[in-house]
Amino acid sequence: MNNFEEICSLIGKDKATMNETVLLNHSKDESDHEAVEPDIVVFPESKEDVVKIVQYANKNQIPVVPFGAGSGLEGQAIPVHKGISVNFERMNRIVEVRADDLVVIVQPGITHMQLNEQLKKHGLFFPVDPGADATIGGMASTNASGTLTVRYGGMRNQILNLETVLADGRIIQTGSLAKKSSSGYHLNGLFVGSEGTLGLFTEISLKLHGIPENIVAARCFFKTVRDSVDAAAAILTAGIPIARIELVDSRSIKAVNDYEGTDYPEEPTLFLEFHGNESGNKEDIDLIKAIAEEAGCLEFLFETDSLKRATLWKARHGMNYALRHGSPGLASLTTDVCVPISTLPDNVEFADSQLDALGLKGGIVGHVGDGNFHVMILFDPASHEQIAKAKELEHQIVEFALKSGGTCTGEHGVGIGKRQFQRQEHGDALDVMIDIKKLLDPNNILNPGKVLPAGIEQKI
Repeated sequence: MNNFEEICSLIGKDKATMNETVLLNHSKDESDHEAVEPDIVVFPESKEDVVKIVQYANKNQIPVVPFGAGSGLEGQAIPVHKGISVNFERMNRIVEVRADDLVVIVQPGITHMQLNEQLKKHGLFFPVDPGADATIGGMASTNASGTLTVRYGGMRNQILNLETVLADGRIIQTGSLAKKSSSGYHLNGLFVGSEGTLGLFTEISLKLHGIPENIVAARCFFKTVRDSVDAAAAILTAGIPIARIELVDSRSIKAVNDYEGTDYPEEPTLFLEFHGNESGNKEDIDLIKAIAEEAGCLEFLFETDSLKRATLWKARHGMNYALRHGSPGLASLTTDVCVPISTLPDNVEFADSQLDALGLKGGIVGHVGDGNFHVMILFDPASHEQIAKAKELEHQIVEFALKSGGTCTGEHGVGIGKRQFQRQEHGDALDVMIDIKKLLDPNNILNPGKVLPAGIEQKI
């Protein structure tokens, strides 16, 4: 009996496939990392199915790679060593809504949009919005964040407990439903962001928030990127409880106008949003407008209509697609550095100047409220010169961020693309991470080839 037949006998033949189209669909994500097809794709429907799959894989030393929506940007779902791709789309239920506790327990395959649609009737919402309609499991695995992080925090701030299947098949709970705890080691913090290399999530307990009474969006335009980032830093240090503050450079604004048919002024722009009550928002907006004008704001416009707000944020989230649409045939490489707010203006200005200096197409956007920004670098995948320039720019941006006390990835995760920076960023702490991996996954079956640098496999 071969592996496929044995897995079918364990979980049912309707939950596993070797169909070539399905294998192809599980060979890649939204990144431009090289596609690799798994040997088998499985569709568990319960934690018991996941346990059986992992135990079988561990016994036979077969790689296991979790798969959510395939919307990742660093190749986390690519089975670089082949093996079994575990698709969680059938584990997509809300297990329990505890509205009085502001808590929801979900399976990993539900997406954040599906979750929020079902939470509306309770007057609640889950705030982490990475742009794509990613699964909650995938978002937990990469410690995703997004445009609302400045107000609500990222995934680590929202997760109370993870029901997790370890490499040997044990099921553990990493936390509780309490809002805080001083008990034991902080396993939530360890497993969130581990990208499936330490365990597979089967249930996730999340904090919820009340839907704001009043929401106002705004746009303000500046002459230079430096002016816009200086304004963002000034707004943040003023202590105003802003919900979103996003940077979009003039290149990206032009791309989105062409792609979406919008008519935003093609200048460096801050997109902002305020959550609260009407009077409180008005006071905050007046103060922010004064700060922005002092920093060189050319114009300040409001969006109170819900449809216009939706169009604005749809445009912001679609920047990557807009840039690629305007340059068909070009591949993209997206940086994801996050730096202390005080160093953000220098980092963004440096990235902006180097993008021009290397003669590369692209754009800059970012969640500047938490110091996280992205440079989307476009290049011809058939040109060795352009590939080299794109990688050179990525290295320059990461080097500058690390010297500023920042990190190589603020929200996309390490995956394949950021492994090369791990030793430089973490130093001797990386050896502690390797020891944890050895302890929890001695056979290195859980998403091998991710997070830890190349060559580490030989040490496990």
